[in-house]
Amino acid sequence: MKRLVLGIPLFLFSFVLFAQTYTPGDNGSKVHFVIDNFGIATGGDFKGLGGSIKFDPANLASADFDVTVDANTINTDMTSRDNHLRKSEYFDVNNYPKIAFKSTKVSKTNKDGFFYIFANITIKKVTKEVKFPFTAVAKDGGYLFEGSFKLNRRDFGVGGNSISLSDNLTVSLSILAKSN
Repeated sequence: MKRLVLGIPLFLFSFVLFAQTYTPGDNGSKVHFVIDNFGIATGGDFKGLGGSIKFDPANLASADFDVTVDANTINTDMTSRDNHLRKSEYFDVNNYPKIAFKSTKVSKTNKDGFFYIFANITIKKVTKEVKFPFTAVAKDGGYLFEGSFKLNRRDFGVGGNSISLSDNLTVSLSILAKSN
């Protein structure tokens, strides 16, 4: 009985320790993309981060990244282009206001400080798997997660049959998530 009484608080403490949840936010974060348009690299950013991240580098089996960005916040430093990208041919923000990222597995790599994530990204109701290495550095009571991956815009029905726009783009993430 004594073991049970002492074991319950220890169990609860370890659960709290390993189930740390972090909230991603715009402050200190950047969701950036680069794509060639007429052969010239152009890019933009998204804001409106939301969701939750569960991460403990010592217990990657419990890791869970469930994050969204607000598609309406697209910013390429050109208002007319941003408004065009919000239309149905591109991000169709009226019908699909969020871009979602949901992990399926997180593992260690053979390089210190690096992890590997398998996730599903959903844009305009189309979901595709992405996988890429990332770093996680403790910062400001949370973690700064950084990594990048490539997407084919046509897989998601973004940009129609534009011949001036490259099919492939690179998404770079620098996400600061703080403890709840």
